[in-house]
Amino acid sequence: MTTEQLLTALHEALGPGLKSVVLFGSAAADDFVEGVSGRDILIVAEKLGSAELAALSAPLARWRQSGNPQPQLFTAAELANSADVFPIELTDMQQSRQVLFGTDPIAEITIDKHHFRLQVERELKTRLSLLRKSYLISGGRTADVARLMTASVSTFLVLFRAALRLYDESPPPHKAAALEKLAQHVQFDPQPILAVLELKQHPQQPPAGKVETLFGHYLESIDKVVHAVDQHLRSLHPQREIS
Repeated sequence: MTTEQLLTALHEALGPGLKSVVLFGSAAADDFVEGVSGRDILIVAEKLGSAELAALSAPLARWRQSGNPQPQLFTAAELANSADVFPIELTDMQQSRQVLFGTDPIAEITIDKHHFRLQVERELKTRLSLLRKSYLISGGRTADVARLMTASVSTFLVLFRAALRLYDESPPPHKAAALEKLAQHVQFDPQPILAVLELKQHPQQPPAGKVETLFGHYLESIDKVVHAVDQHLRSLHPQREIS
């Protein structure tokens, strides 16, 4: 299903209730890898009650079957009042987006830096904890560990680009370039993360020992970034605990 086909289906489903459709993420940042990346879509509607969701169900199912993630759904009011809850996502949208239909719902949203910093720290620590738990569940099996790394790397790259904003307010839109630039501010090795990204983009079956070694370096690099962000935020707020 193409974006043009999706737009047609959305108009048929919502009619005048469809207010905006925005492409964001790797496709909007010219960081898209065919067959690997999905096209991220934001849909803003006048209403999102049960009738609207029922009408959207079939076209969005076809969109997911085409290898794309579930679109983000908001009413205009909900989106305008979500800057404190989704500051990372909205900041990324403000940097790289393409309005496919309607008005631009992102341009006038103001992001509070305090909310942004809190989400960066919370998401990084949560994802690091999840990575460790998922490794334990995998039992160290080569294929499972490889899948664990490739499934998590895009999320960590998004979070690392967000972490870079703590040091540089104008990070590169490309995730790999932002990772390299973050290494100029934080002492960590970006190569294991780039190696996992390469493994995701060009799937292969590496030998067991190589996967174990790569996971160790991958985990170490992530841990160093999380620790550096934690210390950076504490230096900004020395009189209070940041959790």
